[in-house]
Amino acid sequence: MSSNGHETIPDIVIGRLPIYLRALNRLAGEGHEITSSHELGQRLGISSAQIRKDLSHFGGFGKQGTGYQIEYLQEKLRKVLNIDREWEVALIGMGDLGKAIANYRGFSDRGFHIACLFDSAPDKIGQTIGEFTVRPISELKESIEAQHIRLAMVAVPAEYAQGVADILVESGIKGILNYAPINLTVPSTVQVQYIDPVVGLQRMTYYLDEE
Repeated sequence: MSSNGHETIPDIVIGRLPIYLRALNRLAGEGHEITSSHELGQRLGISSAQIRKDLSHFGGFGKQGTGYQIEYLQEKLRKVLNIDREWEVALIGMGDLGKAIANYRGFSDRGFHIACLFDSAPDKIGQTIGEFTVRPISELKESIEAQHIRLAMVAVPAEYAQGVADILVESGIKGILNYAPINLTVPSTVQVQYIDPVVGLQRMTYYLDEE
């Protein structure tokens, strides 16, 4: 058992569940009601055996020969991922990237709502972006505690990211999505995921032959 009381399941498996859910959402949007591990595998480039093995960690979601009821599997995966509710998220950093994230419309229908925006630059504080006014970093801890926020996205320059992370941890944040190109040092009780497009490109160039 893991420290949070859940069965210890490899993180790589957890990482594939949102990909399965996204594919199911597309299938539902196309009018499908039933799918199979074979069909999902073809769409995702993942073997049907791997999909069945991943889903078996969480119980039986389909029947041999009849496949998966899409709506039922969507509901179960949302419950497993704890997105059968809406999570409020603090966003720190209102440069070009932060503004793009704040204006992105893909969060609200997937279980997340950006609840507040922060920056340290005087020319950004007080700006209105969408429904929110950018607030100073000095109000970060108070705001997170008052709104009982547990998730944050960090889109600040690398040299400021650790300082921001320290405040977030102190404020009770339990999950950080980090866009800054630096690894953060946080307690083991805090989850961190990294998004760095350069790392993604560098990973791909490994596989490219020299011209």
